[in-house]
Amino acid sequence: MEAIVLVLITFVVLYLFVSVKMVRQGYKYTIEHFGRFTAVAAPGLNFYPAIFYRVGRKVNMMEQVLDIPGQEIITKDNAMIQTDGVVFFQVLDAAKAAYEVSDLYVAIMQLTTTNLRTVMGSMDLDETLSKRDEINARLLSVVDQATEAWGVKITRVEIKDIRPPADIVNAMGRQMKAEREKRALILESEGLRASEILKAEGQKQSQILQAEGRKEAAFRDSEAREREAEAEAKATKVVSDAIAGGNSQAINYFIAQKYVEAVGQFATSPNSKTILFPVEATQLIGTLGGIGELAREALGRNEGDAPAPAPRRQGPFEGNQ
Repeated sequence: MEAIVLVLITFVVLYLFVSVKMVRQGYKYTIEHFGRFTAVAAPGLNFYPAIFYRVGRKVNMMEQVLDIPGQEIITKDNAMIQTDGVVFFQVLDAAKAAYEVSDLYVAIMQLTTTNLRTVMGSMDLDETLSKRDEINARLLSVVDQATEAWGVKITRVEIKDIRPPADIVNAMGRQMKAEREKRALILESEGLRASEILKAEGQKQSQILQAEGRKEAAFRDSEAREREAEAEAKATKVVSDAIAGGNSQAINYFIAQKYVEAVGQFATSPNSKTILFPVEATQLIGTLGGIGELAREALGRNEGDAPAPAPRRQGPFEGNQ
């Protein structure tokens, strides 16, 4: 009896040990009762009688990464490219992930690969190279909607690499080089254009300033000539008044002045080496003396009481008076 009891106790202990299910953190187990799903075991210790209940699937509830193998895709403009990517997903419903699809990983991989061909095949080569964010967003929307029935949430879909053929890469390099040279020529031509415009503006301002200077100089010259003419007219009037008053020294002064100016022009002429005076030096001195007497007479007239003029020498133009 003792042996039987010991055997029974051992059997009970073993049965209890087998019936206790310990679930690790980050996982959930599906529990089946005679092959039919009944419950989901959460992380920790769970008791389900052996023989009657068993663990069906061990489902990883953490976020997982699935590599999409490289594949060749024909774009909309018939360019052959090779691409690969990664998919980040997380199981939200362990029962659906275990029983709604036979192989969750293969299903997600095949679904992502098919939609990757569809999305990138509807775009040109330039769009596939420059619009990765748009490709990722479209793939995420399509794959996440398709896997919702499996209790899976697709968190991210990323394209890792896009490899065009070598000849297309070379053509793109030549195109980029030509585009850069074009931009350089455009910038250079714009710089030359701006330089010519600034130069023309400078010449315009210079010509305007020169014209204004010539205008101002002409105005000053005309004003000077006008004043000179006024002075000449005034001098002529004064001489005429003196002649009308019977003063012969005024006409003598006027003629002597012109005589001295003429002699000065002879002396400053670049073609003259020798000057011949047709008159005697004493006559010129007498003329200058007459000018001095005329000046003294004019000053004496202004002062009122002037002494009588002293005797003077005869000028060159007074011999026949």
